[in-house]
Amino acid sequence: MNEKTPLRIVVAGGGTAGWMAAAAIARTMGRTVDVTLVESDAIGTVGVGESTIPPMVTFNRLLNISEAEFMRATEATFKLGILFDNWKTPDSRYFHSFGLTGKDHWSAGFQHFWLHGLKNGHTAPYDDYCLELVAALQGRFAHLPDNRLNYAYQLDATRFAGFLRGIATTEGARRTEGRIARVELKPESGDIAALHLESGERIEGDLFLDCTGFRALLIGEALHVGYDDWTHWLPCDAAIAVQTENVAPPKPYTQATAHDSGWQWRVPLQHRTGNGIVYCSRYLSREAALERLLGNLEGKVITEPNNLRFTTGTRRRQWHRNCVAIGLSSGFMEPLEATSIHLIQRAILRLIRMLPQGRISERDIIEFNDQQDQDMVQIRDFLILHYHVTERRDSPFWRHCASMPIPDSLTQKIELFRETGRVFRRNEELFAENSWVQVMMGQGIMPQSYHPIAGKLTEDELNRLLTGLRESVSRTAASLPEHAAYVAQYCAI
Repeated sequence: MNEKTPLRIVVAGGGTAGWMAAAAIARTMGRTVDVTLVESDAIGTVGVGESTIPPMVTFNRLLNISEAEFMRATEATFKLGILFDNWKTPDSRYFHSFGLTGKDHWSAGFQHFWLHGLKNGHTAPYDDYCLELVAALQGRFAHLPDNRLNYAYQLDATRFAGFLRGIATTEGARRTEGRIARVELKPESGDIAALHLESGERIEGDLFLDCTGFRALLIGEALHVGYDDWTHWLPCDAAIAVQTENVAPPKPYTQATAHDSGWQWRVPLQHRTGNGIVYCSRYLSREAALERLLGNLEGKVITEPNNLRFTTGTRRRQWHRNCVAIGLSSGFMEPLEATSIHLIQRAILRLIRMLPQGRISERDIIEFNDQQDQDMVQIRDFLILHYHVTERRDSPFWRHCASMPIPDSLTQKIELFRETGRVFRRNEELFAENSWVQVMMGQGIMPQSYHPIAGKLTEDELNRLLTGLRESVSRTAASLPEHAAYVAQYCAI
């Protein structure tokens, strides 16, 4: 490699991870890179990462992707959050929205003023002060000025990969069909020199991206980078996915319904609904899980069940030598908070910021791995919260989750909120204060105190604040069009 020679990037594997990487790098870097993607039509992809979070909107904008074109191609709907049923207790419900709730003060979040209001006779629930939440439950959506409505997408992952393939190849990336038979290493350094395909073709590169999914052919099998297993905190290890016909207009949110050994998802798209059951195989057999899933569907099943096994955890190094793991090869977080595509996006954008000019810097590798590890740990803790903080004791699975030891980092977050109502976001942490507040209160944690700044307001000032915010949310939500009608109009050619 030198400054005048394009950096040769070889992407091993297609699917969402591979084509997101190829499209983003080719479109961003232009002729400074030479991108080759290797995939085989004979190897299937997981293809069930259909629910996303708001940074996906930013990713599309960075790549100058037309939102309407993207939504048409992927049959996408808008998503304002996730509805959680049966997590705190078997008959409970709460909503984790993507928006802000109320109005924060620089010294304290809105939850402190709401808690002060409760003490002074205000009975409106915390939910009533969040526009995204109210609009979602009313089935309404529209783009608002100043991006006042925070949203993500629910999409067809297979179609998304095809859409990105079109972008990548238009920008000069090349696709090579074939199975990887062998990974050739340089004897002097241990770096990857080339991929050998079953056809006999040899593909050299300077930087290799492992997008081979759970197989991790490069980072795991060839370079022997280990994997940290987190199933002692996140015990679900299996899933079954099916697709069904729509029986009603698609809602602008994903549903996550807990059962006695895990949970079930429902993701409504324009043309169909994605469904799946996530479960712990120690407590539920595959046959029983499939029976439960099929018994809880709405609409005719239109695909064969797709059975998945996984180990929640993280690769100990996601960048090692001249190989970067992206997607499932780098680790796996179960889809409870729809972070799979986000982690792919995060790794790609971080890598683009650290692309080498000439020799790969060991300092870049260290920094990349440290930042990736922080992302994984912070998301891990947020997911554990859903399982551990629960009043459910109705099955061995939930008794295990409630009694299991948890990381000290999560204990601190929980107990700080329980005692003071405070949440602090660290180092560009993905989940904002309001996300933690909504989930912790939804799971049953009510703060024992709140910030004294709330007591600065007179009774009249507090009434005006809470009443005004609540009425503004109600008024705005009621003015929004029905979600399905808006999507149809927005995506019309």
